[in-house]
Amino acid sequence: MIFSRAMLIALSASGASAFTLPQPFRVQRSTSLDMTKKIFIDGEAGTTGLQVRDRLSKRDDLEIISPPSDLRKDAETRKKYINEADAVILCLPDDASIQAASWVEADNDRTVLIDASTAFRVDDTWTYGFPELSKEQRKELETSKRISNPGCYPTGFIGLTRPLVDAGIIPEGTPLTVNAISGYSGGGKGLMSIFEEGEHEPWSGYGFSLQHKHIPEMAKYSKLNKAPIFQPQIATFDQGMVVSVPIHYSLMKEGTKGEDIHAVLLKHYEDSEFVTVMPAGEAAVKEAGLLERDAFLRPDTLKNTNKMELFVFYNDETEQALLCARLDNLGKGASGAAVQNLNIALGVEEKTGL
Repeated sequence: MIFSRAMLIALSASGASAFTLPQPFRVQRSTSLDMTKKIFIDGEAGTTGLQVRDRLSKRDDLEIISPPSDLRKDAETRKKYINEADAVILCLPDDASIQAASWVEADNDRTVLIDASTAFRVDDTWTYGFPELSKEQRKELETSKRISNPGCYPTGFIGLTRPLVDAGIIPEGTPLTVNAISGYSGGGKGLMSIFEEGEHEPWSGYGFSLQHKHIPEMAKYSKLNKAPIFQPQIATFDQGMVVSVPIHYSLMKEGTKGEDIHAVLLKHYEDSEFVTVMPAGEAAVKEAGLLERDAFLRPDTLKNTNKMELFVFYNDETEQALLCARLDNLGKGASGAAVQNLNIALGVEEKTGL
């Protein structure tokens, strides 16, 4: 019997004990046949890094490469791993991300960098990693080697407002307000230890300087080009968030009603794998069982997922609307989005590992 090369590879990979190839014909695993992509998570011991690693470690199409623990912060070691990897996810503070990105060698046009910090989010030489922004944005991500992962709060705000700006319902330059509440894991290990081990506040509003680091990307990628007033808050749950944008009808295109807002969002996300537009209005949301005790929009419902749910609450009589986004601050707001961007950049199924 004559065996083709494809048959030899299939038989060797199967590990079937009933068939043993003669030694000269055994197929050895080689780099040319190995399609596994090497992934380096720089900062894998941090909150986002740990979640990225957990999502990737279950996959057989990727190989996570990690330095020995005693060399995890060694610059030369990290540089070596960055240039060896097919893709690198930077889970570092801003300054460290900027330094790490500079270590990609000049002749390395292969390695994809995905940065989870705020360092490159408004940098035009990097691609903003929100594939649901538009069809054009997704296409850019498919070929980009430099991807900036969105922030958790901006993911909700931009997800709600960008389709409405594109549709002409919210004019460019409209002054908006963002009220958001997040689980304490968004503050990293330091804040997590405060909430989990010692005395702490039951609720913590912050950002009172009105200069929060997320504001520039909110203004830019919503296409409003106007800094919103942003009031973030932390409460006593670990993961999850609700981002709320109240708006008077007088700020929108004349004649706009609540159902018009809902219709635009529904159309924009109709093919989305991860973003879902929920029923319009409080009565419909209640009927669908989406409010706790028929009253409360619970923030941690999507914990450990890469999903985001968008809500349009409105009152046409008072001419007011409240737009809400619910997501996991460590999922679609961080590690889940990083994995989604990784999948797109590597050309694999977008939902893989998510």
